[in-house]
Amino acid sequence: MDTSLLVWIILAPLMGAILNGGLYFYHVKRKPVSETLFSIIGTGTPLIAFLITLSLFLDMVDGGVTFKQQLFTWVNIGDLNITMAFLGDNLAIFMSMFVTFVGWLIHIYAIGYMTGDNGFGKFFAYFNLFLASMLILVLADNPVILFIGWEGVGVCSYLLIAFYYGDKENVIAGNKAFIANRVGDFGFILGIVTLFFALGQVDLSFSSLEANISNASTGLLALAGFLLFVGAMGKSAQVPLYVWLPDAMAGPTPISALIHAATMVTAGVYMVARFHFLYSGIEDIGIFIAYIGAFSALLAAVIATRQQDIKKILAYSTMSQLGYMFIAVGLGFYSSGLFHVFTHAFFKAMLFMGAGGIIIALHHEQNIFKIAQHRAQLPIIKFTFLIGVIAIAGIPPFSGFFSKDAILAAAFQEGQYLIWGIGMFTAFLTAFYMFRLYFIVFVAPTKDTVPYVYTSKTITFPLMILAIGAVFAGFLNFPAIFGGSHLVDTWLAQTNSIKIHMSHTTEYILMAASILVAATGIFVAYKKYANFDVYKPEDEKGIIANKFYVDEFYDLVFVQFSKKISVMIDKILDMKIIDGFIMSTCEQFVEFGKKVATIQNANVRFYAAFMLVGMSAVFIYLYISLGL
Repeated sequence: MDTSLLVWIILAPLMGAILNGGLYFYHVKRKPVSETLFSIIGTGTPLIAFLITLSLFLDMVDGGVTFKQQLFTWVNIGDLNITMAFLGDNLAIFMSMFVTFVGWLIHIYAIGYMTGDNGFGKFFAYFNLFLASMLILVLADNPVILFIGWEGVGVCSYLLIAFYYGDKENVIAGNKAFIANRVGDFGFILGIVTLFFALGQVDLSFSSLEANISNASTGLLALAGFLLFVGAMGKSAQVPLYVWLPDAMAGPTPISALIHAATMVTAGVYMVARFHFLYSGIEDIGIFIAYIGAFSALLAAVIATRQQDIKKILAYSTMSQLGYMFIAVGLGFYSSGLFHVFTHAFFKAMLFMGAGGIIIALHHEQNIFKIAQHRAQLPIIKFTFLIGVIAIAGIPPFSGFFSKDAILAAAFQEGQYLIWGIGMFTAFLTAFYMFRLYFIVFVAPTKDTVPYVYTSKTITFPLMILAIGAVFAGFLNFPAIFGGSHLVDTWLAQTNSIKIHMSHTTEYILMAASILVAATGIFVAYKKYANFDVYKPEDEKGIIANKFYVDEFYDLVFVQFSKKISVMIDKILDMKIIDGFIMSTCEQFVEFGKKVATIQNANVRFYAAFMLVGMSAVFIYLYISLGL
């Protein structure tokens, strides 16, 4: 079914970006523009996108329709036919619903956070563009259009991470994110090309790809699936392309919330789910994805236990939770993975926004021990932060429990006991490091307590709304053993996701084990940090605190090696060999020219004598050759 509304989900925030960009240019060049006007445009356009998505969702519930809108043919060369088209099926609308809603709340939060900033209007222009790019990615009808949105979120992440470009470190962080993602994106585009040649067909739409997937050889499909996942490794910060994510915290906190909750990092999980018809037929690649997810989840959780920057702790928690999502989609439980994307959006956005409120109250202090030493009284943030910590730790009935437990049950059901064990240990670490963060920031004794700090309603309102989602969102996929109907699994049935089918006894035991593991993590964190001396912070040295020196290893192997290769090419290959050969040849021509120039002396008598010698030589030659 065609509808003209579909494209307006994208156009609304895109127009917001254009309007705010134009107003900011006018603001700088002509006359100051009110922050209120920037705010109305910046928050109004995501709200419009959400309302349009909601209306389409309601139409789908009533009529069971799928929306598709084809705007024009973009490329038509030989066998390559690419249309600018958008698809609003159950998967796309599911993603669009919470991307626009959570994105809208983060935009509201950004008003309070960015108030008084010289780049207020520019920030909202970038912010709207970021959301529009993510919606292009989600609603794309073919992988080429998806790649446009894929690159769009990459560019916007660079602009926002390096937003305060006056600080060199911020620019380095932006460059790092951009370059790491280009490595992944190179794999992604190669995957699309491989898939195109493997199928040998004209139409690149997802429906056509799915219909013709059996025409390709298993080897080429496996190669395409692997290359596409390389893109997901970069975009969703999985091993080995995860190193950009912690440094991305250099940007303003609202962008951290948007990247981690509703946009960029979830793109990889969505992409794998969108290509479910491909990955379902290449189980080995799926298992590979699941193991990458498990190892990423564990590595990030271990590193988070020793971090002191509040935003970096949350960043590593995102990487870890993304690992769970990739376990699910790698094993073929696409709806379970996407359900965790959904619940994670609520509590992770809330945690980042709460962290931002703390950072503002303490004049941009981000070290958790220094935050504790000068604790600000922030009752709403403290309450909502606790909800977020409980949710991500996986304590029922909070949303994180249901979505994460489904993933652990999936690994156990499929006989992937190593992955299940890694997931359980990571669950323990998650509860430990998140409550470590909470106890240090809000509970541990301190001598200096800052009186109640007024917090803007544009900061507290989104927190309270997200807190409701963090508590109750899990009930949308309530397990059948508790009388639930798995609404999310049913809605995403098109992904052909594997279902949980095990005995109730086994399921109860797995749930109890999950709760026990999380409770143990909380208990250990309480014993160690509830009464911790925040004036004697933990040592920042050590292999875990220094992130296993992966950044240093990458710098040595890739950056420094590339520099040495570049120097060698410049100093030896270019200057001594190429330039040396060319310059030597040129010098010989110059010397030859100088010698020839000696006969060009403008002396008529010399020229006459030279001609006489030449003519005499000719006559002598003719005399000898003719035998005269």
